[in-house]
Amino acid sequence: MMQTRKPIIRTCVASGEKCEKKDLIRIVRTPEGQVIIDLKGKANGRGAYLKKDEAVILKARKSKVLDRKLEVEVPDTIYKELLGIINGKDFK
Repeated sequence: MMQTRKPIIRTCVASGEKCEKKDLIRIVRTPEGQVIIDLKGKANGRGAYLKKDEAVILKARKSKVLDRKLEVEVPDTIYKELLGIINGKDFK
């Protein structure tokens, strides 16, 4: 009998919702202080999760919750990139 793995649950920093990891995007402040979008979920550094939802990303930008969680100023380009990713446009 195969064991079913428990879904990995993380909390979205903007909405406070608990979601499966696959429904979230991880944003990381690397040890060098850069802010990156970590689509693989494996990058080194301090991470925060945002739900893949336009309203949540816009709320995060407005409330600057990522700046606080990552302890660094998150550039606007990160939010644009996030919106592009969830809307199916890839910037990379």
